[in-house]
Amino acid sequence: MLIEREAESCYLGQFIPLQYHHNMLMDVNRMDNFKAAIQHQVFEGAKVLELGGGTGVLSWFAAQTAAKVYCVEFNPDMVAEARRLLALNQLGERVEVIHADAFEYLPPEPVDFVICEMIHVAMLREKQVEVIENFKQRYAKKFPGQMPVFIPEAVVMAVQPLQQKYDFLGFQAPIIQFQLPGAFTSDTVELGQTALYKVIDFTQPNDLLIEWEGDITIEQSGRLSALRFITKNILAIVAHNSSTIDWLNHYMVLPLARPMQVKAGEVIHVGFKYRAGGTIDSLQNAIEVQIVSSNMVSKPRMSMAFT
Repeated sequence: MLIEREAESCYLGQFIPLQYHHNMLMDVNRMDNFKAAIQHQVFEGAKVLELGGGTGVLSWFAAQTAAKVYCVEFNPDMVAEARRLLALNQLGERVEVIHADAFEYLPPEPVDFVICEMIHVAMLREKQVEVIENFKQRYAKKFPGQMPVFIPEAVVMAVQPLQQKYDFLGFQAPIIQFQLPGAFTSDTVELGQTALYKVIDFTQPNDLLIEWEGDITIEQSGRLSALRFITKNILAIVAHNSSTIDWLNHYMVLPLARPMQVKAGEVIHVGFKYRAGGTIDSLQNAIEVQIVSSNMVSKPRMSMAFT
């Protein structure tokens, strides 16, 4: 079983090469918001567990106030690197880096918080949902009582119809793209609003199967050639002012197998299903889109703004 999981983990992005961790450390959006969420949540003297620690930076954020941080990492090269890096940083000694599988490890004592950042757009490729659901079941058996607070606390996912240009100096290449949130180019035209398709609340049990069917009203005529998938991670809920600390992933744009012309006022029906932690292809191959009506007064179902 372990051998099978190791092979799958390497393919699905669990063993992220060290050079990519530099990009993650340079991602100001990711770093600032995780730091803010951890500072908001982790109180003085807390016990913290991080599942999938990488360089150990998120564990180090927690160590600024926590009494003890258990940082679990499956990649032996990253275990050595995290230990080296933490030794260079003040309070790094509060973090114990443990070479273990997040699917099997449990801390030796109850913890107050669990940090887990195995996150990809649409919750694909990496094992965030499966790792946390597995952990909750095992933890409850060893430590009956209150469950730790998870960082992130929830994930919100949405889909949006696009007219996406795939012309590269005359070379037509409809392939997957990742886009920076808030960056607008003439190559991308939003044909309708975003439609919410899934909320994952880590305080509740979560099924690994993600399945959705819904209608979206086309607001601008064009060539529907892609769907944009948007993932917002609710890192922490700030109760005193009813706000949240969020991390918005890069947008993922998947080309449709059969683009279609659409007109403003038409309603498209979108459907797909995939397994959390599965491949991008598993989602792309499951997408079905069809025009179902041209009712000018129809509204997109479960639509919301993502900022």
